[in-house]
Amino acid sequence: MGVPEMGRATLINAALFAMLPLTALMALLLDEPFIITLTTKVAILALAGVGLNIALGLGGLVSLGHAAFFGIGGYAMGILAHHAQTYTPLMEAPFLLEGSNSMPLIWLVAVIAGAFAAMAIGALSLRTSGVYFIMITLAFGQMLYYFAISWPAYGGEDGLSIYVRNGFPGLNTLVPIQFFAICFAVLALVLFGVGRLAASPFGLALAGARQNPERVQTVGLSPYRLRLLAFVISGAITALAGALFADLNRFVSPTMLSWHMSGEIMIFVILGGVGRLFGPVAGAALFILLEHVLGGLSDYWHVYLGILLLLVVLFARGGLIGTLAGREVAHD
Repeated sequence: MGVPEMGRATLINAALFAMLPLTALMALLLDEPFIITLTTKVAILALAGVGLNIALGLGGLVSLGHAAFFGIGGYAMGILAHHAQTYTPLMEAPFLLEGSNSMPLIWLVAVIAGAFAAMAIGALSLRTSGVYFIMITLAFGQMLYYFAISWPAYGGEDGLSIYVRNGFPGLNTLVPIQFFAICFAVLALVLFGVGRLAASPFGLALAGARQNPERVQTVGLSPYRLRLLAFVISGAITALAGALFADLNRFVSPTMLSWHMSGEIMIFVILGGVGRLFGPVAGAALFILLEHVLGGLSDYWHVYLGILLLLVVLFARGGLIGTLAGREVAHD
């Protein structure tokens, strides 16, 4: 007798959840800090995918501008850390604002900035639907991208380097395994929160608005408000991932805001499984694995990624997790 579908999905999720720390610990034992850094990158990009998956998987919102929030989080980190390392205030009048090297404070600023940006962009974009929504989110993302390029105060097209990684109380963030532990803990907490969100009355109402907005409206709920709130939460989580990504590289640049980045985040979700809670984890891990293995063989490794993506879209619409778990429902 095979493993029941629900049990199979649970085992797959547990294996994915354990894969990252086990890989990092194995790399630590083998003294391979580069592998730990790759694993950290997977955790951060998976977090960005989890953010998009709220809008795409739960809300049915195909956004090609999520790099805007990813980049906003990155620049929130870069600007605060830059002013802290140069000992220059962000603002002197009417009140003093200084930079910071504290990760928790930077995360808070990144989340708030991402949420406000998502509220502004979503309030306008959600008045459209279909291909118009896709294009308007892409347009907003590109507007911010070109703004960052023309912002010489923070590096412009060359980006902004941060010489010392930001600090977290009680940990040495320059040690790869400790920084991985921080990123993995954040990912775990967000996955737990999103899982609860999907099963909450809000999550069920949002799923209903995705499937049949007219019926949701007849029971007194506003599909527009449900989608806007989901878009705001999605933007805030993606901005948090952007702050961590910039901290990992100790560098932020306009490329974090480009449509290429939006496409990559969407690829993580599609490869792993749209609407699957752990789909972005599987998708990000597969993407980084392909980049590391195939990128060493050819500069054109994206061709193979495109073929894989095409096969997933045509024959495995549930993504990697959906294929392995069978017909189990989304947001397992």
